[in-house]
Amino acid sequence: MKLEVQIAPSLADVSASEWDALCAANDPFMEHGFLRLLEESGSVGTPASGWLGRHVLVRDGGRLVAAMPLYLKQHSYGEFIFDFGWAQAAHRAGLRYYPKLVCAAPFTPAGGRRLLVGEAEGELLTKLLVEAAREVARREQASSLHVLFCEEQEAGRLDALALHARKSTQYHFLNPGMRSFDDYLAALRNASRKQVRKERERARSHGLLLSMRNYGELNREDVEAMWRFYRSTIANHGSEAYLTHSFFEQLGTNPHAYAAMAHDGEAAVAGALFFYKGSSLFGRYWGAARELPMLHFELCYYLPMEWGLARGMQRFEAGAQGEHKIKRGFLPNTCYSAHWAVHPGLDRAIADFVRDEARYIEREQELLAESTPFKRE
Repeated sequence: MKLEVQIAPSLADVSASEWDALCAANDPFMEHGFLRLLEESGSVGTPASGWLGRHVLVRDGGRLVAAMPLYLKQHSYGEFIFDFGWAQAAHRAGLRYYPKLVCAAPFTPAGGRRLLVGEAEGELLTKLLVEAAREVARREQASSLHVLFCEEQEAGRLDALALHARKSTQYHFLNPGMRSFDDYLAALRNASRKQVRKERERARSHGLLLSMRNYGELNREDVEAMWRFYRSTIANHGSEAYLTHSFFEQLGTNPHAYAAMAHDGEAAVAGALFFYKGSSLFGRYWGAARELPMLHFELCYYLPMEWGLARGMQRFEAGAQGEHKIKRGFLPNTCYSAHWAVHPGLDRAIADFVRDEARYIEREQELLAESTPFKRE
């Protein structure tokens, strides 16, 4: 192999077909189209966004054989693996925490392979990507490198390269062999099954037209409604609107994007954004023009669950956080990330923190799993 490392500030400099050939079959967020849309829409890649591309590319005789979507960041927003405490500790110690480097799908708390390497020479290429990212950190005077929502095996590889593996919890539905929503209901305990049916009946009692459609099929009014729903939910939670209006306008070009919507006549009342690739479904943003009992659960969980199971869905990640998901069949699942700091003292502190935190996470998941709504074998 004759390997050459390049750093690209934009995915416009990379062939979509070459990049996508390295992506996993069930991950829509690492694809060139999704990441490039974030750039084209101004959601990342501008000084105002705080996400500047420093993508690592490895070529063998000109052919792309490995890649790492990497961003130079001036803040910790839009990541969902929280390190604000680390930033504060660094500040108290007189250390500068920003800028830092983040390998992730921006604004997307969904798991997947983050270092795009094939099985052949995977360890060698992973090491090469990490070495290149560390060199970028030194050149940009970044404090640290963070790989977010990576796979368990990948976290192990990174841990062996002195990026400290961190565990966190999300709530996922992992299909044990269900083919329909009726199968899902049959697997629930009696009380949970009655509750789900009651919630669906209440949501459908409002007389709204409910649908799950490819985002590209939405008309302009529905696209504008999805933008408004996103903005209203962000405002209600006191958060920042990371995605731009242009992102929602152009999202119809992404074949993996879907919308669950509720209409009163021609008017959109509520909507939720999803991505589906391979056999994995990912829920992202929800919003509504008015509060209607149980409509949130119908559009964010039950309707997409029914839709997905009919299409062979094996995994459903409904977004970050939310213990309320457990009673609807989304059980505690471990997410992985990996972290390294340039300063030896800060790096040791991070290593100690993630080691101690892991014990708490593991015990918490054991306790939460006891609340499963499914029948016990």
